[in-house]
Amino acid sequence: MKRFPYAHATHPQWRMAAALVLAQLRALMALPDYAASPSLGLIYVTDHYATDAQAILEHLSAELPEVTDWAGTVGVGIAANNVEYFDEPAMAIMLCDLSPDQYRVFSGVAPLAVSGQGNEGFVAHTALVHADGRTPDLPELIAEIAQRTASGYVFGGLAGSRTVDVQFATSSAGHLRGQGAAGGVFFGGLSGVAFGPGVQLISRVTQGAQPVGPEHEITAVDGNLVLSLDGQPALDVLVKELGISLEQPEQAMPKLRSTLVGLTQPQHMPDDAASPGMRHARGQFGPEVTVRHLIGLDPGRKGVAIADQPPVGTHMAFCERHVQAARADLMRVCAEIREELEPEEISVEAAAALGAAELDSTAPALTLRIAGAVYVSCSGRGGPHFGSPSAELQTVRRALGDVPLVGFFANGEIAHQQLYGYTGVLTVFTMPAA
Repeated sequence: MKRFPYAHATHPQWRMAAALVLAQLRALMALPDYAASPSLGLIYVTDHYATDAQAILEHLSAELPEVTDWAGTVGVGIAANNVEYFDEPAMAIMLCDLSPDQYRVFSGVAPLAVSGQGNEGFVAHTALVHADGRTPDLPELIAEIAQRTASGYVFGGLAGSRTVDVQFATSSAGHLRGQGAAGGVFFGGLSGVAFGPGVQLISRVTQGAQPVGPEHEITAVDGNLVLSLDGQPALDVLVKELGISLEQPEQAMPKLRSTLVGLTQPQHMPDDAASPGMRHARGQFGPEVTVRHLIGLDPGRKGVAIADQPPVGTHMAFCERHVQAARADLMRVCAEIREELEPEEISVEAAAALGAAELDSTAPALTLRIAGAVYVSCSGRGGPHFGSPSAELQTVRRALGDVPLVGFFANGEIAHQQLYGYTGVLTVFTMPAA
């Protein structure tokens, strides 16, 4: 495996952007450190190009005949190494140097089979998933896709567009009989790429919200209306923690509009979870927490309506978006990835094997390298949230170095078996260090 060629460009005309991208890709493919003939392409475009998706895919397929499989989607913004494109016409492409027997592109006309069944015995270990947020029963479908993989872990996000939510998915492995011709551009449902066990990935979720009070257990709920927390009326708990009075709506409404809730389902509670009110003492959510909107209040029943239907026993904390917390958590997940790439210690034997006889045995050594990376972030994050254009991607660059990276800003992020909000999902493809 070699580094993945990648490129990105912006231009009012998609053909000009594609020409710029193709020139960059060909230049990298001519370098010895980069793959010369990768077969899998990931493509992300901003919604300015969404209505031209079919023409873009056909053009790229003709210009890059060695790339036989494509996957991707649209966002209001897209990401690349050290830069983001928000609210402007742009595209980003990465060509993955993976063996064709170690991945499968899936879609509505070529569904992902249960691991080891169909697909000529292909075993899906994990998967990159793109989805339309208007798809019915989407959380259940995401969980089902995850269950079709050996690891139970998937990552990706929901398409984000002010025009049409398109997905790219074309496979050299074909599609189901009876489905008719498929052009590789889809609307609705889920698509993506499943990766076999031979593809080594490291993936982390970074949160963008910070709790404003202790965690509580939901003790009564009616659909999406949380009625009581720790046996107390949920609305009373909310008012107390926010320090507001509903009798002064002019002061209360701005605070309520900025308030979210962080939920931890009973089945996702960490094994060492503390009792409600004690977790998140460090002021940070872990990956087990999903953030949802606060959508209404019911003064009569003293309930709080949220954009979810949590069961009794779910832990819930009121929270708010927080720039410093988001930046610190992004740095944390990048540091965790770096730790997996370069262990804290290396043995004398390993140092000798690397041809470094004089190397201090306690010095860090790079045992894995990043071949490429995919970053899916919330459309509410990015430069507007982090304080300056491309600040979020610059943080990733400073932590991981100059690595091939593409991604998009989503209307919901996918990781583990869950649908998140206000998060970033950073996934790197690794290869042995030279």
